[in-house]
Amino acid sequence: MFPVIDTQPVVALAGLHSGCWELFASARVQAVRDLKGKPVAVAAMGSADHVFLSSILAYIGVDPRTDVQWVVSGRVADSMRLYVDGKVDAFLAFPVQPQDLRLRKIGRVILNTTLDRPWSEYYCCMVAANRDFVTTHPVATKRALRAMLKATDICAQEPERAARFLVAKGYESRYEVALEVLKSLPYDRWRQVDPTDTVRFYSIRLHEVGMIKSTPQQIIAQGTDWRFLNELKKELKA
Repeated sequence: MFPVIDTQPVVALAGLHSGCWELFASARVQAVRDLKGKPVAVAAMGSADHVFLSSILAYIGVDPRTDVQWVVSGRVADSMRLYVDGKVDAFLAFPVQPQDLRLRKIGRVILNTTLDRPWSEYYCCMVAANRDFVTTHPVATKRALRAMLKATDICAQEPERAARFLVAKGYESRYEVALEVLKSLPYDRWRQVDPTDTVRFYSIRLHEVGMIKSTPQQIIAQGTDWRFLNELKKELKA
């Protein structure tokens, strides 16, 4: 059964950056539309990679409910293994998977959401919070968001420092790989890009294929709160 994503008591607070995802495909797939009828690996039905790739397919007129053979791997790491082993024609890779595959000279990318439009024009990663927490603890909410946005600025302005932190904390053992990921993502865009546009863009795609019940207008009205972001844009001037 194709999942319908239930409304959760969360509210989007800000966007961080676009990018992250890269769509790797076999030689049988020259463009995203060629995924029609092909086996594609995802961690789970309703997982982040499944939802994101469904929105990409919906944008070009491929119905993710009927036109793709979804292969559930259980984990994103296992999706890559299925792709490397030739058991599926595509999977959506998340850092550091693209870097690992390129180092091993395996696979080919047919869509890079950091570089390819329209995906590069919208946020990939956004900050969301529990709605009740935001309502009850607005000061703590703003403090937490301030810390995240300041960290985002560090990634943009001092990627070497951020890469050393990732290695020191054990998130990635290879400094060069961590640095490549940080330098490849546009961490400096949170002040310029309107997060409402991102919510609207993806909501339209997912609503069209029946993955969400709420309309884009309802999601924007009920599921976003940009007050803290607008205040922090003034406080954290570049």
